[in-house]
Amino acid sequence: MEVAAELAGLVVAVLVVTAVAGRLNWSAPLCLIVVGVGASFVPGMPEYELHPEVVLLGLLPPLLYATAIRSSLVDFRANRGPIALLSVGLVVFTAVGVGVLAWLIVPGLPLAAGIALGAVVAPPDAVAATAVARRVGMPRKIVRLLEGESLFNDAAALVALRTAIAAIGGAVTVLETAENFLLAAVGGLAVGLVVGFGAALLRARMEDPVIDTAFSFVLPFLAYLPAELIHGSGVLAVVTAGLIVGHRTPTMLSGPSRLASRLNWQTIQFLLENMVFLLIGLQLRRILAEVGDSELSAGTLVLICSAVLTATIALRFVWMFAIGLLRRVTGSHAWPWRYSTVIAWAGMRGVVTLAAAFALPTDTPHRAVLVLAAFVVVAGTLLLQGTTLPLLVRRLRLPAPDPNVDALQEAALLDDMTRAGVARLDEVRRPGDPEEVLRRLRDRVRYRSDDAWEQLGRRGGTVETPSEAYRRLRLEMLEAERAEFLAARADRRVDDAVLRRILDRLDIEESMLDSVSGDADETGRELTTPPATVRSCEHLEREFAEVEPSSPDSCLECVAEGGSWVHLRLCLGCGQVACCDSSPARHATRHFETTGHPVMRSFEPGESWRWCFVDRRLG
Repeated sequence: MEVAAELAGLVVAVLVVTAVAGRLNWSAPLCLIVVGVGASFVPGMPEYELHPEVVLLGLLPPLLYATAIRSSLVDFRANRGPIALLSVGLVVFTAVGVGVLAWLIVPGLPLAAGIALGAVVAPPDAVAATAVARRVGMPRKIVRLLEGESLFNDAAALVALRTAIAAIGGAVTVLETAENFLLAAVGGLAVGLVVGFGAALLRARMEDPVIDTAFSFVLPFLAYLPAELIHGSGVLAVVTAGLIVGHRTPTMLSGPSRLASRLNWQTIQFLLENMVFLLIGLQLRRILAEVGDSELSAGTLVLICSAVLTATIALRFVWMFAIGLLRRVTGSHAWPWRYSTVIAWAGMRGVVTLAAAFALPTDTPHRAVLVLAAFVVVAGTLLLQGTTLPLLVRRLRLPAPDPNVDALQEAALLDDMTRAGVARLDEVRRPGDPEEVLRRLRDRVRYRSDDAWEQLGRRGGTVETPSEAYRRLRLEMLEAERAEFLAARADRRVDDAVLRRILDRLDIEESMLDSVSGDADETGRELTTPPATVRSCEHLEREFAEVEPSSPDSCLECVAEGGSWVHLRLCLGCGQVACCDSSPARHATRHFETTGHPVMRSFEPGESWRWCFVDRRLG
């Protein structure tokens, strides 16, 4: 009963603190640590011991898996070089650098124990960094690099820690160290590949979303535990399996299974991540109690902790700019200095650092001092870097992701998907298929595509688009339908099993409407250039002479027919201004079909993107 009450108290505290931090736009991890520190000194507060086995075996695998299944295997392959430099090279560099410093300033500390401390503080925590990154609009390339680093740096750090701990008790040669790293890498990768592909085959045959989601809960442990048993890297095994499963998810799971799995894993990740930061803060009283038995003075402890914190931050800067300088000297592509600065400053530490510190053997020289230094690194980086990273990103004026560019890519892809779906419909239709059914299917996919295109021309919402009108009216209808549903339930006219099926259908449809609306709200800035990743064609690359628009602000054909339009397009071949495909008459498309002029440009204020009707490409 007491344990259940303590767990419930932790969950409630997490929910309250994160909600308040979100409302005030503060860093939730930092707020949770501060609250935990304050609560640890409250008389009567239970002792929440953060046992290293609980974190490394119970919390770390699901946290890594939850991040890995949302990561892009394609992006990881594209950035594998920089990710390896950060997740392996920088970890080893930090472990050695901090280790030598600790060996020099801590009286009587063996070099192996110092390197163990360096391995403890080496891996940054991407939870805090990427949370800040998304809030301030950091370039996605940096966010992906930080996420990739966080997935693999824990493996390198824990292997380095294991080697350093072995060296404390006896001699460890360079050859043995290399063997440990090789065994960890090969063993972890092999187990991860077997579990990842095996899980993909099994889940492809699971039709029940509940069973599929339940099976996904044990996958991190199915990868982690066997890898550790063969002395491989459990972290690497979990990450590898998660990347494979995440990459195969669109082809092996049904829509309901994907929705259930995504929501459940987001909930698990939210609770575990934030509970861990709260637990970190609650450890301070215990750490100070252990440090009180040390023979070192308070001034010496402050010096040691400050030096370790400074070295941890500084070594990341040294590594980033040294790599950049080396790449420039060798003529290789180097990151801009602004990007390197932000990546270097986004090195906040988290749960793995403190868990690894507690994993130090009890007979480690100055163990309490090393644990205190690790705590100071976690709290100090979250405080110094976590609170100033948004300001740094704004001062350096890094290009934030453009929501309108995202909307343009989304609209183009949905248009291609709609054409593919309609083409398949024409192939598989039977002579007896009702025309009304075929028309409804075409209208449904066309609505989805048109809705995405309509977001591109939205500027303040003074005129309601057809998709917005559809959404508004359908939500009103759903409200009335739900009221009738509640009345039927109250009167007990329908069996509960039937009621649940009907409610599921209402909820799914409403969630689809809300998700489209929510995505549309992000398109708030002008789109003046197409994204660099957009495909082009010979028509788009052609130089077009200036043309005189046939109308400054209207579709003349709609005016002549007494109709209306949503957005306007300009033909770059003759200057004809016509309405878009979301408009009832679709005069821009009809103009292309009549004249064969291949390229039109958006004629909405602030937009300059172009569209090729022939190759169906953006430019």
